[in-house]
Amino acid sequence: MDYDVVIVGGGPGGLTAGLYTARGALKTLLLEKLLPGGQAATTHWIDNYPGFQEGVSGPQLMMAMKDQAMRFGLEIETDEAVDLEILKDGFSVVGQAGTYSAHAVIIASGATVAKLGVPGEEKLRGKGVSYCATCDGAFFRDEELVVIGGGDAAVEEGIFLTKFARKVHVVHRRNRLRAAKAIQERAFQNDRMDFIWDTVVEEITGEQFVEGVRLKNVKTGEISERPCKGVFIYVGNIPNSQFLKGKVEVNEKGYIITDNDMATSQKGVYACGDVRKKALRQVVTACGEGAAAAFSAQQFVEEKKGIAYK
Repeated sequence: MDYDVVIVGGGPGGLTAGLYTARGALKTLLLEKLLPGGQAATTHWIDNYPGFQEGVSGPQLMMAMKDQAMRFGLEIETDEAVDLEILKDGFSVVGQAGTYSAHAVIIASGATVAKLGVPGEEKLRGKGVSYCATCDGAFFRDEELVVIGGGDAAVEEGIFLTKFARKVHVVHRRNRLRAAKAIQERAFQNDRMDFIWDTVVEEITGEQFVEGVRLKNVKTGEISERPCKGVFIYVGNIPNSQFLKGKVEVNEKGYIITDNDMATSQKGVYACGDVRKKALRQVVTACGEGAAAAFSAQQFVEEKKGIAYK
């Protein structure tokens, strides 16, 4: 085997798992298709991670996690996993650039932001349609923006966008937000934000760039137009588990099913973070699951090698 453990995904769950396995003297490789950090690395500010009284920027926290794990010997390779092969004596993670064998595998591949699926979204993506306020917010100074969604991400990123925008209109299909109360209070106190309740976006309009959105009130059926220069979409996530089809058990939405030790239906394969079926998707829960997955993987590898675990 090339490695004791291969970790797929470099978000907080994967980096924590890598810290624990590398620190446990297991030869560990982490595969990440982009930059380490996952969605957390594109989050402007994380206010609920323990130990940071005033909060911490997502990129800063993820960089610190990466550097800490690498200090203990974690190897990181830029590659995207496209398949998992189950061998007689272990596993082979097939990437676009190479193949990596290991005694155990930890899946921490996270989730991808869901699309809204309305006319104009694909056509104007990158031309005013965005899924990342931290990445694109600065392009919209003194403009009017629309944020779609009502959860933590939508409201947090809406607050961030008020640093640049003249006005941020949050469009939500219900009459109340799903975001945490502390986040809601900050948003309601922000005079650059307002909320359009019981409403969905029917179309994103514009020729070369976003010019506005067509809205529909779900209770009255009333159609209205809202001019804007940017549309930021936060309507959920899709688990990055497609490459595992038929290899481990997933639920109807594609989230990996595990037990409390992060073990999947395939012995020797573990999962943590946003790709896993669970109720709460936060950086802190991903880290805890990463540590648990690493502990389980270490037990598995050492038992396989005939090393008594103490």
